[in-house]
Amino acid sequence: MTVSAAGATASTALPRGRGNGRTSLWVWLFLAPTVVLYGVFTLYPIVGSYVYSLTDWNGFDAERSFIGFLNYQEVLADPQFWNSFTVTVTFIAGAVPLQVILTLLVAIVLNSPRMPLRRLFRTALFLPVVTTTAIVGVVMQFVFDPASGPVNLALREIGLAPDGIDFLGQSSTSLGTAIAVYVWKWFGITLVYWLAALQTVPDDVYEAARIDGAGALRILRHITVPLLKPFLVIITLLSVEASLQVFDLVLTMTNGGPFFSTEVIEVYIYRWAFASTIPRLGYASAAAVLFGLFVCLVGALQLLAVRATRRGGGRG
Repeated sequence: MTVSAAGATASTALPRGRGNGRTSLWVWLFLAPTVVLYGVFTLYPIVGSYVYSLTDWNGFDAERSFIGFLNYQEVLADPQFWNSFTVTVTFIAGAVPLQVILTLLVAIVLNSPRMPLRRLFRTALFLPVVTTTAIVGVVMQFVFDPASGPVNLALREIGLAPDGIDFLGQSSTSLGTAIAVYVWKWFGITLVYWLAALQTVPDDVYEAARIDGAGALRILRHITVPLLKPFLVIITLLSVEASLQVFDLVLTMTNGGPFFSTEVIEVYIYRWAFASTIPRLGYASAAAVLFGLFVCLVGALQLLAVRATRRGGGRG
């Protein structure tokens, strides 16, 4: 009986092992396209950038001269690189607070059941998100055209700017205009974040506050904002990361101009790699590696902020 039982156990275990092997084979088979595409389009460019950054290469010649860290020294000594870095940081500092605060206020309004047509407004505000960013950039050139654009026609009509304003052609207004377009373009996605966060606040809390005589501002200050603090950290950090990806919008709308006033680091890298008279892929790779380190620093700060928020939530 014992031998037969052991044999039965062995006979049932063997097919199970084969089954696991077949399952693993199918799993790897289905994962293979993703792994290959990730390796070709993500890992290879990253590793290639590090290698190219150590060479003097224009991207076309077969020969690549190894020059060590000279590209890094030249990038760090280039005032245009630091100008692009300043423009990038200014863009983040202008776009993120504007986007986070405005979407929070609009989300509070659209979250109220008393708000008529709130679904229509939500859909209308989300529509720019699904529009291609490059198309938005091209269309905005016509929208802000100083001669015949609808913005300048409206300003002339109401008498605020009889001569019109070249929003994208002046250094003093180009970056602000790009920030405004960016906030409008991605307003809907941040609004969704806030609407989801507002669903976590119990209605009973609002009802109790109203019964106690609290007005809208007191409810916002003492109930809504304190309860949404963890979400504020997460949404702000997500917005910072998203604002680092403005290459297509800036390139199609201003091409980094005028006078490099909107040239973020991504456009700076693109200019040296592909748009200059004599491309310098090694130099552009060095700038890209430095930009990647900056993004890693932002990611590390994000991790620290999330951990601090969790600890704060746990104490609360």
